[in-house]
Amino acid sequence: MSLLSARGDEEVMAEINITPFTDVLLVLLIIFMILAALVTPPGFEKQLPNSSNSQSTANKNKNDIQVVVNDKGVIYVDTTKTDTQGIYRVMYDTIKKRGKKKISLTSDIKAPYGVIIRILDAAKRAGDENVGFVTS
Repeated sequence: MSLLSARGDEEVMAEINITPFTDVLLVLLIIFMILAALVTPPGFEKQLPNSSNSQSTANKNKNDIQVVVNDKGVIYVDTTKTDTQGIYRVMYDTIKKRGKKKISLTSDIKAPYGVIIRILDAAKRAGDENVGFVTS
């Protein structure tokens, strides 16, 4: 189909209609976005060590502050038993008493992940961010 100019002569105006091209590109973009969402691996999955030999590995370095979490979420900080509410006070008192040491965190594989996050937060608020996870 040709377009006539305003003067009325028979010159053909060459214009490219990019609307169909844009439609095809948008459809391809949507298809690739859906495929990318389906192909990506699932989110973060925790892999914590087993507690079968957590006591033997926790006693290796006596200079570290030992934090042990069992499968019920009970926390032991250098033999002081606490829970998620008291971890902030116990961690602060332990770091104040012993100084900034490395914190060795040993956890059961079935321990609630929120408890681990609270321990990391308590250590950071107490002023010691040197936390290592003990694995078997």
